[in-house]
Amino acid sequence: MQSNRKVLVAMSGGVDSSVAAALLLREEMDVVGCFMRLGSPGETLDTPIAQPTAEGATLRIGKQGCCSINDAEDARRVAGRLDVPFYVCNFKKDFGRIIDYFVDEYNAGRTPNPCVRCNDWLKFGRLHDYAMQLGAGWVASGHHARVERRDGRARLCMGHDAGKDQSYVLFGAPMEQLDRMLLPVGEFTKDEVREKAKEMGLPVHSKPDSQEICFVPDNDYAGLVERTTPDEVREGEIVNLDGEIIGHHPGHQHFTIGQRRGIGVALGHPLYVVEKNADTNRITVGTKQSLRSVGCIATESNWHEPICRDFRPCTAKIRYNAAPVPARVRERSDGVLEVRFDTPQESVAPGQAVVCYEDDMVICGGWIKQAIED
Repeated sequence: MQSNRKVLVAMSGGVDSSVAAALLLREEMDVVGCFMRLGSPGETLDTPIAQPTAEGATLRIGKQGCCSINDAEDARRVAGRLDVPFYVCNFKKDFGRIIDYFVDEYNAGRTPNPCVRCNDWLKFGRLHDYAMQLGAGWVASGHHARVERRDGRARLCMGHDAGKDQSYVLFGAPMEQLDRMLLPVGEFTKDEVREKAKEMGLPVHSKPDSQEICFVPDNDYAGLVERTTPDEVREGEIVNLDGEIIGHHPGHQHFTIGQRRGIGVALGHPLYVVEKNADTNRITVGTKQSLRSVGCIATESNWHEPICRDFRPCTAKIRYNAAPVPARVRERSDGVLEVRFDTPQESVAPGQAVVCYEDDMVICGGWIKQAIED
């Protein structure tokens, strides 16, 4: 561990980041808490909601994601309980880039992952810059992942709680930042983290996990896109695999690859969205079999070890909540990441990330550009 004991902890007001701060304090680190004020739409209308806990105390629970006003107050209360300095960083201007990316990706017919981009650009981008300004040698968060020293260098690894592992959303971290990254809760299961929070007397020990994207109220993604770019969302055609028009839709932004419900067409057998074409504003539907792909190609690759031009065995995740599947990966001479699955996979969605592993260790990742059909 570096001689610099000062660590900037990204405190979101949730149980994971709160326990991360407390664990580092126990290790006699010089902890500084930081909450990222992102300026989510509608946040000025939020009001703290007091809910009684089993012990009779009150807990402020935010209604949106992990960056609402309520969450800021929770983070401040935890920092006060731990008696550590606490700052609120105004990243509202920077966060506009995340929202623009989200809207642009949907309008382009892709399915974005703003949480990965937020980690790349803000939590382990701007926050690392801020840590340097404070003289902190480390940046920590409550992600369920681990940074371990292997073969003489830092490696990003899966968290011990397989159901909560978040190494997927951290794949974009530059290698040089791993040397300054601390992920204390990755060694524990979520239940163990909550138990530690309770033992430590942290007021957020029973706070529910955030389930929403913080700037998308009620998970209405298409609604946000339409309000932001009303001229981009318009009625289009629904076609089958032969190109025959079988219905109409209110805008391709309302659909995701693999979607079955809410398509608005009934043919007497299950239909799935198998393609979105933003240029023609068409949705193609087909059978479950037609969702299968033998691989994918991805751009903006980030390797956590030397780039490999020849296929190497790995396991690959094509979305955050997917299980890793056996595959092979290489980077082609044109800089594109190519992943081939041992068994065809369903619903490979452009815009999502593909992350490749060797056992529990991240090898590389990139942003899916297209599925490989055969």
